Amino acid sequence: MSVIYLDNNATTRIAPEVLQAMLPWLGERYANPSSVHHFGQQARHAVETAREQVAAAMGVRERQIVFTGSGTEANNLAIRGVLAARPGKRHLITTAVEHDSVLRPAQQLEREGCRVTYLRVDALGHLDPADLEDSLNDQTALVSIMHANNETGVIFPVEKIAALTAAKGIPLHVDAVQTTGKLRDASGHSPLNLADVPVDLLTASAHKSHGPKGVGILYLRRGTRLRPQVLGGHQERDLRAGTENVAGMVGAGLALELAMRHLDADFARVAALRDRLEDGICSRISIARVNGDRAARIPNTTNIGFEALQAEAILMLLSNHGVCASSGSACSSGSLEPSHVLTAMGIDRRVVHGAIRFSLSRFTTEAEIDRVLDLMPGIIERLQALQR
Repeated sequence: MSVIYLDNNATTRIAPEVLQAMLPWLGERYANPSSVHHFGQQARHAVETAREQVAAAMGVRERQIVFTGSGTEANNLAIRGVLAARPGKRHLITTAVEHDSVLRPAQQLEREGCRVTYLRVDALGHLDPADLEDSLNDQTALVSIMHANNETGVIFPVEKIAALTAAKGIPLHVDAVQTTGKLRDASGHSPLNLADVPVDLLTASAHKSHGPKGVGILYLRRGTRLRPQVLGGHQERDLRAGTENVAGMVGAGLALELAMRHLDADFARVAALRDRLEDGICSRISIARVNGDRAARIPNTTNIGFEALQAEAILMLLSNHGVCASSGSACSSGSLEPSHVLTAMGIDRRVVHGAIRFSLSRFTTEAEIDRVLDLMPGIIERLQALQR
């Protein structure tokens, strides 16, 4: 049975070119890039080339890019690192719909005596910048807000948010894990024009853009104070200790370069396939409803709720037919708790419990979408019949 993979917000297939570029650094070119001998310096050159590729895609300088072990680590470094560097300020602002890699550090900081403000969103998943403006104060050490939500795909107004934080001299961290390599600013860089938009820290993850797992990216604006959270070596300009994952970094650099090369064509084609899937499900299944704004979102994501059904049951029946989808964040898999994102949006719990996220990629085909559309009505009818 072939696999139809529609869980690309959890992870993506490594592009064949990326895998080939990584293989030598997993085999015969195994040296430590911190070694001074020629063998080691070959690895150092590979790491710095990857850094240049990431910087070019983002439109920033190479020294502003820090590699980490994951997007989660990059978020932790950004949040805890800034708070540690500003001990006189003990107020963090974030949103109620962030990924757990932001929410859990925020909750831990609360336990350590920090005050945290969780901004609300409306029924479409939108954030009101006025709420942020009202929450800023002299004790605010950092604002941490995602660029696009990983469950609904809804995009937040980062440019407006950045203008507010910059006016107050407060650092802004943007979790751009779901938008880097998927969105392009008018400047031609992904996901924002960081030369003009005053974002101080921005995080990304290679495996969301057809790169390898185990590589995170942190952009750090010049002059932003950050205290390292992993100690033990001088790697990454003393900001993240540990022997570099050379193969992973090589893969990350090429993956982002390829994502930018394909972005314009991929955006239109993937969005069309997403809409085909979404419209087809909603037209064939009366209880289906889309969660979140259908306009201001990333092109590959749809979140559809099926009232009075259980997402786990839908996902299992889809999986039996080789279809991979999700009920939300991959980091929350196995949890029976309803989505905190959809709950924060005020969506009826009967819909929340039956919400499925489909997320596409450049490798998704029209035939795969049609196969899912053929399967979904029967799956929903079967589950409804069991409730009668």
